[in-house]
Amino acid sequence: MTKSSTSGMTRRALLGAFAATAVVAAPTYSNAAGFLRGGGDIRRIRMYSGRTGERLDMIYWVDGKYVKDAVKEINHFMRDWRTDQSKDMDLRTIDIMAAAHKLLDVNEPYMLLSGYRSPQTNAMLRRRSRGVAKNSLHVKGQAADLRLASRSVSQMAKAAISCRAGGVGQYYGSNFVHMDCGDVRSWRG
Repeated sequence: MTKSSTSGMTRRALLGAFAATAVVAAPTYSNAAGFLRGGGDIRRIRMYSGRTGERLDMIYWVDGKYVKDAVKEINHFMRDWRTDQSKDMDLRTIDIMAAAHKLLDVNEPYMLLSGYRSPQTNAMLRRRSRGVAKNSLHVKGQAADLRLASRSVSQMAKAAISCRAGGVGQYYGSNFVHMDCGDVRSWRG
């Protein structure tokens, strides 16, 4: 007997969710690069947005493949909330975020402060702050600004830097970490 679901969850996503509950190994900073190269059977991202009130707890990669519907939901979640525009996020950034989160060994979701930014939003933010880059990777869908209440900026940055996979900015005054899939570099803002 076959039952259909109206929740939109595919069999693969359901199996992935089941597999996620079986994962209990505590990660270390030394295995971050392995995670980014495809180590492990699943990748999961957990976030919430204080701006929209939305929450996301998504397994987006199972057995070496990205889950198309999950990636679409992530792209929508990480949209520019000011203009309601979305862009396909660079999956390397999502992978860095997920790897750093796993290394931090927390159940708390990231608070997403900024994912994709439309050119209009980026220009407006540049007028208000010197810390916003003209050619921001946010506009390309390659960056995210994130916060965790249970971890310091320093702890989050250390986890992201250990991935050796992109840029990491530490913003102590505003209590967030910038993660992107650009050149490997780090800075304090």
